[in-house]
Amino acid sequence: MNSNVQAYLRTKVMTANPAELRLMLIDGASRFAEQCRRGLAERDFEQAFEGSRQCRAILTELLSGLNAEHDPVLCERLNGLYTFLISRMMEAMSERDPELIDKVLELLAYEAETWRMLVEKLANEQGAGAEAASTPVEGDPDRTPSGPQGGRLHLAG
Repeated sequence: MNSNVQAYLRTKVMTANPAELRLMLIDGASRFAEQCRRGLAERDFEQAFEGSRQCRAILTELLSGLNAEHDPVLCERLNGLYTFLISRMMEAMSERDPELIDKVLELLAYEAETWRMLVEKLANEQGAGAEAASTPVEGDPDRTPSGPQGGRLHLAG
């Protein structure tokens, strides 16, 4: 990988919010699961092993990053999902069956789409908050609305 690409990726990671980082990890897990699937299909077991190893490492990182304090039910479900995906990757390697990875890819695609929607929603909310914060208060063009969040309006609901 050339230095321009590395610099771009480093900047992207360093400026991403937690939801964007999680989405990047899920996308990476998908890429490595696909690499593993291709390797198994082509009987290139070194490629398959490397893809499986990287995918499982990312899933383990996602698993270890769960914080049950915020939403115990969601964390329990994600724990089950990531544990299943790790097990399925190990089973695919043990059986040397690329078709076992199809379910992993399907679930990772669904998970990625969910996080993409969340990232988009958060960006829209931040954009709306910034727009509202820069809107002058009616009757006084020099004032902008302010609230408990430093000039940003909190939109409930």
